[in-house]
Amino acid sequence: MLTILFSMGILVWIVFLLDGLLGLRKMDALEAEESLENGPLLSVIVAARNEEIQIKDSVLSQLEQTYRNIEWILVNDRSTDATGLIMEELKKEDMRVSVIHIEELPEGWLGKNNALYRGFLQASGKWILFTDADVKFEKQAFAKALHYFERHKLDHLTAAPNLSAKNFWLKSFVAFFMFGFSYFKRPWAANNPKSKIGTGIGAFNLVTKKAYESFGTHEMVKMRPDDDLQLGMRMKQSGYRQRIVTALRLIEVEWYGSLQEAFVGLEKNTFAGLHYRVSMVFFAVFGVFITNVLPFITIFSSDKIVAMLSLGVIFLSGIHYVLVIKKMTIFSPAMFLVLPVTALLFIYSIIRASWLTYKRGGIMWRGTLYKLSELREKE
Repeated sequence: MLTILFSMGILVWIVFLLDGLLGLRKMDALEAEESLENGPLLSVIVAARNEEIQIKDSVLSQLEQTYRNIEWILVNDRSTDATGLIMEELKKEDMRVSVIHIEELPEGWLGKNNALYRGFLQASGKWILFTDADVKFEKQAFAKALHYFERHKLDHLTAAPNLSAKNFWLKSFVAFFMFGFSYFKRPWAANNPKSKIGTGIGAFNLVTKKAYESFGTHEMVKMRPDDDLQLGMRMKQSGYRQRIVTALRLIEVEWYGSLQEAFVGLEKNTFAGLHYRVSMVFFAVFGVFITNVLPFITIFSSDKIVAMLSLGVIFLSGIHYVLVIKKMTIFSPAMFLVLPVTALLFIYSIIRASWLTYKRGGIMWRGTLYKLSELREKE
């Protein structure tokens, strides 16, 4: 059984590897792009709920952008801390900033999705950038992104930021997440105009207002906790021109402050990413264990064929891991050495998130419980 399993695994990893090699080569680095200093109005929409620690530094980094024709729409989504007050202070400091305060959540909407939509309703720009309240930008980030956007005549551009992490195990977990995301979602396929596979990243989703409106706005994903990914996926499926780039030296976000925060943060979208199906949970757990844990055990098998096949799986997955980590992060590829441990942590996060979603009858996100029945209905 193991012989058959690992033989199939080697074939699968060869396919993944070839796909990754071709796809990653076509993923441009935004740092190499020229800058667009002047042009039409860009509307930047930042939704925030209880982000008093991060919001000021994030917005200040945006206000220093070399592209000058920008308006900012800061949306305070029912915050119970000083987020709204900080937004108002930023508004006083720069006349390009406006603030929306949301007091109540409309029925049938997730909080962030509604906040981004409300921001759009006030936007006047040709382009709209949806970004998060904890993202920091280098001065030329917008200028380079807009130049790239115009040069490729796009409807949607998303950028992979540097996901910073403070300690080794958190870094290794983030690295594994990027590795798993790469072969599960194949984000580079967004750069293939013939492919229907799309992607989106919450730190940087840039769209034309015209395309966003004709697509249907966030109303099309209003009950999706993974709204950023779904926006990109569905726009690409609808035929809009899309690309993904890396921006590791231009955009930075601290994904989570600790492993525990990562586990809590993934509660909201892990089960959603598995379409709220128990069968998909089992499939994901089984797949991660078989491909990323078991070979590291069976490599010590007394059966030489099983041991050699295990080595083959490890070798091929290792090459893929190194390619992804070097392209999409600034972490050391040497973290592959603890891959089975981080794979087990990831399995734990899948089981934990799925179990808590069932136990609570929905997902808890930023202090609001969204019922599972409603989430499934909008699937």
